[in-house]
Amino acid sequence: MQEYIDLKAHYRFTEEEARLLKQLQPRMEVLADEFIDGFYDYIWGFGKTAQFLKNKDIIANHRKKIKEWFVNLFCGKYEMTYFMYIYSIGEIHVRIGLPTHYVNSAFTFVRTFILQSIEDNFENKKLHVSEIKAVEKILDMNLDVLTSSYREEELSKFLSLSKFEKTILSGLKNFNSYINFFLAGALALVAFFAIGLFVYDIYLLFFSDIGIEKGILTVLGSLLVLWAAIELIHEEINHLQGKGFAIGAFIMLAMAALIRKILIYSLSSEKSDELLTIGAVIVGLAIAYWLVGAKKRTTIV
Repeated sequence: MQEYIDLKAHYRFTEEEARLLKQLQPRMEVLADEFIDGFYDYIWGFGKTAQFLKNKDIIANHRKKIKEWFVNLFCGKYEMTYFMYIYSIGEIHVRIGLPTHYVNSAFTFVRTFILQSIEDNFENKKLHVSEIKAVEKILDMNLDVLTSSYREEELSKFLSLSKFEKTILSGLKNFNSYINFFLAGALALVAFFAIGLFVYDIYLLFFSDIGIEKGILTVLGSLLVLWAAIELIHEEINHLQGKGFAIGAFIMLAMAALIRKILIYSLSSEKSDELLTIGAVIVGLAIAYWLVGAKKRTTIV
């Protein structure tokens, strides 16, 4: 009970704001059907909603529950029973594996819909501001309780591990961090050598009998490898910041190295067989790069 009292205290939610929300309830009940239709149009835009709403019965029940939740936002009584009801909704989300991103995004629609209704029924500035504050607070408290279900689920999974399992898990996380920093250092070393290769090819271009045409192609190939190494370092930086690691960057580096060989071999008639082999490998890598990119785009959508 105390944690819900603390929740309202932290958000400075007052009885006057609860009363204002109760006054809004009749209007919101009238708008409930319009809300649920707009809400469904919004969540179907996520792309993967059908994974969770698999048939007409589930959809009908879900629409009913969302409508009830929407009207209850303005019930005027926000005690332990109300917040336990919200928490139980969060537990259902956890159980079906609904990403928190979907929950957070859906609240954008809810917030916009309610605030638009308040704007459309503007009476006076003082009441207008008070209603907006009350709505913002109750929505933020709802989202807080909903997402707490996810946090407690993650915590319970960790606490259910034995001491040995926790030690192994922590050790693996630390080891993974060391490996990532080692990889970042190795990539920096690769970029350093790529710079050295570029400088060496420039030297050969001006101070050897390599020939202008071959020399320029060799320099371009080295520059391509250096560019790919820099891209790889950029992706590793993103990875260290918590973003996904792009395997496509490794494929790009491999293609750059092979393209450099093709640029060099293209001037030699004796390397035709090797050129065909390298060309076939590059085509394979290009297809793999395209597939990785296509999968990434599908995941984003």
